[in-house]
Amino acid sequence: QVQLVESGGGLVQPGGSLRLSCAASESHVNFDSMGWYRQAPGKQRELVAMLTSGITTNYADSVKGRFTISRGNAKNTVTLQMNSLKPEDTAVYYCNAVQYIGTYWGQGTQVTVSS
Repeated sequence: QVQLVESGGGLVQPGGSLRLSCAASESHVNFDSMGWYRQAPGKQRELVAMLTSGITTNYADSVKGRFTISRGNAKNTVTLQMNSLKPEDTAVYYCNAVQYIGTYWGQGTQVTVSS
């Protein structure tokens, strides 16, 4: 069973930056896509950024120009660089990976943007 482990969440002031990382427990698996979703209190989980086939990126309109998704140095790792953070970015961020036989989720990491 593939596990996704996130790291890098925390508390940051508005305008600050955070970097999230996600690593899959299995390096021999080939994912079609890896990315990030988030869920704020009382809201549905939403797509933040997705990297497909290691090349194509897709971003939510609310984070375009501020967030950057990229592959990590190791296989099956993905990072999310978040700049110019706003209070409305506060949420639990979940790593997501999709393979033809299934979809995997991390446990989530809290990001809080507050002064």
